[in-house]
Amino acid sequence: MQRAFRAILQGAPTVTAFCGGRIDWGARLPDDPYPAILMHLIGDVAGHTLTGSDGLSRGRVQVDCYAEGYADAADLATAVGLVLDGYRQDGFRGIFLDARRDSTERGANEADRPFRVTMDFLTKWRSSNV
Repeated sequence: MQRAFRAILQGAPTVTAFCGGRIDWGARLPDDPYPAILMHLIGDVAGHTLTGSDGLSRGRVQVDCYAEGYADAADLATAVGLVLDGYRQDGFRGIFLDARRDSTERGANEADRPFRVTMDFLTKWRSSNV
């Protein structure tokens, strides 16, 4: 699911116009410039029936959109939301925006830290077309 999720964003010109290929799971490279997208798998569980797994998993993906300025982080998040919210192709039976929040990693003396807009997406994924 993670490879397919990342591929959606990498294949969206409206997203890559902001951040190029800086779309990663888990951690960014230390010297990568901004804007960038960092994703985290928050949860993923397989669906079950009385006879076993039904092959459909439910999950939550956190997508963090980083930029040096708030407006750029918000614009990147808007582009990501327009691509992902309601997505229903390939193995995805649905990706839906669940929450959005703004934050920064700046403290009182940390003017060089980025702004961040975080979005949580609920996913329905089937790895095969069974």
